[in-house]
Amino acid sequence: MRFPRLLFAAALALCAFDAQAETVAQATSPDGVIKVELDVNGEGRVAYRVFDHGKPLIGDSRLGFIFRNGREFLRNLKLDAQATSAFDETWEQPWGERHYVRNHYNELRASFVETDHDHRRFDVVFRVFDDGVGFRYEIPEQPALQEAQIMEELTEFAIARPATAWWIPALEWNREEYLYHKTPLQEVGVAQTPLTLRTDDGTHVSIHEAALVDYAGMNLMHGENGVLRALLTPGSPAKVVRQTPFDTPWRTIEITDSAAQLAESNLILNLNAPNQLGEVSWFKPSKFVGVWWSMHLGQQTWATGPQHAATTANTRRYIDFAAKNGFRGVLVEGWNPGWDGDWFANGWGFDYTRATKDFDIDGLSKYAASRNVHLVGHHETGCAVSHYESQLGKALDLDARLGIDVVKTGYVCDAGQVERQDEADGPVVREWHEGQWMSNHYLHVVQEAAQRHIAIDSHEPIKDTGLRRTYPNWVAREGARGMEYNAWGNPPNPPEHEINLVFARMLGGPMDYTPGIVSLTGRNGQEIQSTLARQLALYVCIYSPVQMVADLPEHYAQHQDAFQFIKDVAVDWDESHVLAGEVGEYVATARKARDSGEWFLGAMNAYDPRTLSLPLSFLAQGKHYRAEIYRDGAGADWHGAARFRFVREAKTVTRDDALSLWLAAGGGAAVRFVPLD
Repeated sequence: MRFPRLLFAAALALCAFDAQAETVAQATSPDGVIKVELDVNGEGRVAYRVFDHGKPLIGDSRLGFIFRNGREFLRNLKLDAQATSAFDETWEQPWGERHYVRNHYNELRASFVETDHDHRRFDVVFRVFDDGVGFRYEIPEQPALQEAQIMEELTEFAIARPATAWWIPALEWNREEYLYHKTPLQEVGVAQTPLTLRTDDGTHVSIHEAALVDYAGMNLMHGENGVLRALLTPGSPAKVVRQTPFDTPWRTIEITDSAAQLAESNLILNLNAPNQLGEVSWFKPSKFVGVWWSMHLGQQTWATGPQHAATTANTRRYIDFAAKNGFRGVLVEGWNPGWDGDWFANGWGFDYTRATKDFDIDGLSKYAASRNVHLVGHHETGCAVSHYESQLGKALDLDARLGIDVVKTGYVCDAGQVERQDEADGPVVREWHEGQWMSNHYLHVVQEAAQRHIAIDSHEPIKDTGLRRTYPNWVAREGARGMEYNAWGNPPNPPEHEINLVFARMLGGPMDYTPGIVSLTGRNGQEIQSTLARQLALYVCIYSPVQMVADLPEHYAQHQDAFQFIKDVAVDWDESHVLAGEVGEYVATARKARDSGEWFLGAMNAYDPRTLSLPLSFLAQGKHYRAEIYRDGAGADWHGAARFRFVREAKTVTRDDALSLWLAAGGGAAVRFVPLD
């Protein structure tokens, strides 16, 4: 029995070691429900923990760094000073899910210093909200640490309760474009953030980051006993190189009692700095059309030739379609030289300052303007990012001259294959989309675009961490498995995928999902696993201030009833409320159109048919509304011809009513509420 006795002795020693830990600082949320404690143990290691409703949610979680150019920042630390403060403001979004956002938290600043060697120091700042916690490291300027070459950030999230996780893998070839895994917490591998958890007692948690600037993106690696450890995206010569003083991004833990509350949280936005651009009314939230879906169907091509989509005649057709139906934008990909040949492997051939011979960009811009339509720009880099930067100023100048005020950028290549060339004749090295170098590149593009009153919609982007508050021209991103997988993906997106997006990816910010495929059919007849009504619900449930009307004009002509909702639905909002939902199962969202009395509702369902009874208490008191309802018809389903079973109807309602909606498997519903009084 010698081995068990040794284990018992080790356990006693560990308990004695833990007993030496001393709580040195704490802070609570304004409502007193969430509490953060900081302690230092006998070895001088700093840890934090989080309590929710008086029960442990995050157990002892270590903090610190490993440096390439110095000793680790981990042991022999003591608390040197602490300060607490309270903050409460309401700020205005120039566009967004809601017009006004309350930012209410209690702050704890704890300063730690080494007790030996160089007496290096850092602060940890915690902001505790009613719906979660944000914390970051602040490294002051100091003689013993003038440049930090960070090999790893030793931040932990020790989940203290059994939990189910929804996550996608990190550091794999396809960037962020994966279906979500649903697993027990202990089966999480290396995961991207946001990572969503539901503990066994029903608490919902999302771990992510805010204000990712000049730093490597944070992934999560599962360790023992429910501990999730930060794993920074690779870079060279270290994952992060910063001169002191500097701040890290905020590490965020959103904590709510329900999935619906999680999707309504403003914590990520509130941890970003206020608007640095000033007045941005030049950005117009809007819908746009384009040739994108025809190319994913294989009917047309990005490359020049007989099937080239970006021709003058084809673009004029889309401009006419947009003008007729009240859509502001027309996106044309493949308009510039560089698409011929294997551009995926050679983005160095792209030219962003001139058009192909069959695309009259000046004439088309003038024609669009005459019809109150704007061209939407497109800059695909093929990941030759240094090449793109060499033309960036002239490319954006061209857009500004032509009245192009939104540009979709693209960075198509395998993860870790971004091409960087610091000198014109220097070597080409490879970077990751979410590494520090690319973090700086994406923001550089946004800043250059802002100087010319141009908004950016990034595809193959760095993750969204709420920087749209600071730079309101960074209006949307892709950053997940989008609609194009329904054209050619194997498999296409399953019914739960878009619901998972609401409760995971969308916690970061707006997504350009390119909805509205009313044909419900991809390449070679592949069935999209969605009912017709669900395609309409996407416009409400998957938020973006630039929404694509992604299907072909001839397909909308075949579904005029459904198309009416797409023409009517707003893209900018005064209020947003998640009325009901569970991760991976269903969601129902209501939004009030900005500067309008109209409301819109979207509901989406996964595999189990269900009826939702949704109280309409969000409607104005004393008013009657015409509810224009677009819903699944009897027998609708995400398979075969049943996908097209669809009903459009209307009824009069007030805020005292509840709306009963039956949702098919893979189905949905969309409702427009028009004031009658």
